[in-house]
Amino acid sequence: MDKRIVSFLPSSTEILYELGLETQITGVTHECKYPDSARGKPRVVNSSLDCSLMSSREIDGRIVELSSTGGEIYVLNSHVLKEAMPDIIIAQGVCKVCAPHVKEIERAFEILGYEPDVIVLHPHDFDDILDNILYVAKEVDKLEKGRLVVSNLRRRINRVKTKVSQKLGEKFNWPKVLCIEWIDPFYVAGHWIPRMVEIAGGINCISSRGEPSRRISIDEISQCQPDKIVLMPCGFDIERTLKEMDALNDKDEWKALDAVKRGEVYCVNANSYFSKPGPRIVVGLEILAKIINPGTFTSLELPSNSYMKYTL
Repeated sequence: MDKRIVSFLPSSTEILYELGLETQITGVTHECKYPDSARGKPRVVNSSLDCSLMSSREIDGRIVELSSTGGEIYVLNSHVLKEAMPDIIIAQGVCKVCAPHVKEIERAFEILGYEPDVIVLHPHDFDDILDNILYVAKEVDKLEKGRLVVSNLRRRINRVKTKVSQKLGEKFNWPKVLCIEWIDPFYVAGHWIPRMVEIAGGINCISSRGEPSRRISIDEISQCQPDKIVLMPCGFDIERTLKEMDALNDKDEWKALDAVKRGEVYCVNANSYFSKPGPRIVVGLEILAKIINPGTFTSLELPSNSYMKYTL
């Protein structure tokens, strides 16, 4: 008998769809919006915050407050979860801000009155994301399909690697790239992003592979003097990112950066292609390749509204 699966994070929902398990998904989160049919799945998890009405500064302040006081960032819908009757719950152990964490799993057990199997994903670096797809596939008895999905993703990754190795010179000639994961205050993008920058033919600034994103100052950015800046606020699309730009455009230190003065600032659809460690992260890699080395990747086709060049 097919097992009933509840997904506590958008990336695992996307993985399950790629594996052809749409009919076995009985519950998702409020952020599970891809593919479109995922929007119609019962929502077992909601956010305690309405971020659409808050600025980046306000969101950051509220998250810090909830984290320090043990408050709820995510709320489980008890009635919907009981109706979902999961045999398996898929969750993550990377970031308690990005998706329900260990605490929510324990709460789910209390609500259900039994303990379903739990698959916990821990993607810290780029390769971990592909490994997680295979891990999920194995646990839900879809290993062959998982191998096919990963093989197709690796083919696209290798296409980027090959073009970079063929077209670009020594690494010291590569552009320095700073990826910013939050605008107010500044956070540098960590985890899988640094490796993606390297594969795309750039030298990643400030952050380190596999390490968490962290808060940085404008002084650190000035000292780095990146050649290109990519704005990818966690969970934001391009439209939402543009709304946050007023906070930057009023800062003299920001306007003094060489990359800003040369118009080498880019906004990307982080919500779809960078924040979520699922199959579409490879689209994120292709976006970075196009931004970092546009002349090398002129023929690379990308989804509409996936990135834009920003100028003051």
